[in-house]
Amino acid sequence: MTTRHVPAPEQGAPAETAPTGGLDRFFHITERGSTVGREIRGGVVTFFAMAYIVLLNPLIIGTSPDREGTVLGIPQVAAVTALVAGVMCILFGVIAKYPFGIATGLGLNTLVAVTLVGQQGLTWPEAMGLVVIDGIIICILAITGFRTAVFNAIPNSMKVAMSVGIGMFIAMIGLVDAGFVRRVPDAAMTTVPVQLGFEGSIASWPTLVFVIGLIICGFMVIRNIPGGLFIGIIATTIIAMIVEAATGTGSSADDPHGWSLAVPRLPESFGGVPDLSLVGNVDLIGAFINAGAIAASLMVFTLVLANFFDAMGTMTALGRQAELADENGNLPDMKRALVVEGFGAVAGGFASSSSNTVYVDSSAGIADGARTGLANVITGLLFLAAMFLTPLYEIVPIEAAAPVLVVVGALMMMQVGSIEWEKFHVALPAFLTIVVMPFTYSIANGIGVGFIAFTVMAVFAGKTKDIHWIMWLISALFVVYFVQGPLLAALS
Repeated sequence: MTTRHVPAPEQGAPAETAPTGGLDRFFHITERGSTVGREIRGGVVTFFAMAYIVLLNPLIIGTSPDREGTVLGIPQVAAVTALVAGVMCILFGVIAKYPFGIATGLGLNTLVAVTLVGQQGLTWPEAMGLVVIDGIIICILAITGFRTAVFNAIPNSMKVAMSVGIGMFIAMIGLVDAGFVRRVPDAAMTTVPVQLGFEGSIASWPTLVFVIGLIICGFMVIRNIPGGLFIGIIATTIIAMIVEAATGTGSSADDPHGWSLAVPRLPESFGGVPDLSLVGNVDLIGAFINAGAIAASLMVFTLVLANFFDAMGTMTALGRQAELADENGNLPDMKRALVVEGFGAVAGGFASSSSNTVYVDSSAGIADGARTGLANVITGLLFLAAMFLTPLYEIVPIEAAAPVLVVVGALMMMQVGSIEWEKFHVALPAFLTIVVMPFTYSIANGIGVGFIAFTVMAVFAGKTKDIHWIMWLISALFVVYFVQGPLLAALS
């Protein structure tokens, strides 16, 4: 039996299972064993775990010129990133009723900036036009039921492996963001790609703050303290502000030993009117004219496959963590959720923030008790407020949120025992799924390698008849996906 972390009942929480009001009935709050207070708190935790995207996305897509020399701009990208995340979180919460936050997808935005604009020479409007087309295709696949069919065709062992792999990926993100694990510079001439801190030592104040935060969050979970992870983020942020005031560490842009993104100190101002001039700056046909129909179609295929399976793996993992999935790992009302999630790519492309998708960082709010769409509504409202009050969330450094990601990764790892490790044709695909995700920093890569391995191993084990035709199709598509680089280069 899989062991799962279940938040302790809050003091004063109602013991009855009958809904207590319209809000309760609409979001199924009592039905899912939660309370309004817990949902609000979980939504806030999810926001702080995701808020870094409003700082990071502008650095990825807001600073690089396209072939015409156009730069989207950091303030403009930050504004539309917060806008689309806020709208999509609220829509997903109200329609799908899951506590799964949505924002610009990391990896997907890099694909747009580096591959579509940087390597393929598209303009920003052309690249965002392909993102919109990607979203339309995903919505159609969801409406027709194909995305749901894919979910149902995946063996349970692979669903568990996806959840565990995402847990390791989350933990890896937290460790790297906090500076606990760092990339070794190429000039070091070493075969070790990563290292502990600086040259094997925890030699920076931000990383020390992360370690203290990890200890605090671990204590909160062990003691089953209601709102423990939220308290952990707040406590760690206060510690970070004290450390910054005492040491003047500053940003890593000035000193590699500094804070990764936000510097934990009170801002000089508290907001302003957001610049939403990028909304609607989209060209749906330009890429097909300038890059060619075949090359543009292959770019769309790459976006669709990465978006499709990134979201699928994330929703599977979050559903299991929130105990909303059935014994086969499937979520109720999946079709509706997938349609809304697919619309996130359309909205993100239309607003030039890049494709929006379900965020694995939502696991932080779920671990703190979020179980319904009400938490998502709270997260969305905070993202909308962030458009006007940007400095407020800049107070919380990523090093204060990273401990929660590591704790959540540990909680999700607890599912690994339900995989049939004694059967090698099951064990190898599961293992590859789990390790490839963090090692390549991509959920889609882990799923792709795992699916291909599962299909091949099943054939070797004489279980060809047990392989669903959708698994054959997905494996073939991922083979094409993994050779996209040479294909795009040839077409260019």
